[in-house]
Amino acid sequence: MSQDWNTKYGPRRVRRDPPTLDEAIFAAIGITDDQQAQAEIAASLMGLPVEAVAAEVKKVARTSARSTTRVIAGEQGAQRSVVVERRVVRRFGNDKRTGT
Repeated sequence: MSQDWNTKYGPRRVRRDPPTLDEAIFAAIGITDDQQAQAEIAASLMGLPVEAVAAEVKKVARTSARSTTRVIAGEQGAQRSVVVERRVVRRFGNDKRTGT
């Protein structure tokens, strides 16, 4: 389909913007854990050479590796990990019990 096409409401145009470098790297990180594959995916999304994107992928991997680990220092400098879990409670509307 071309950039412009006619509809019954008049001509329509689609604006096509390539993703930014951060958006392309974020998408690639969601697909794979391999940094070389992430660079190839991000480069193909943006239309850039792999070498130009690989350096940015390494920078993002370094910063995200630091931010994903949460360690809290307790008493006497001892480190302990904190795990936060979210529990989902499902309540059904027809699960009302009557006392008979």
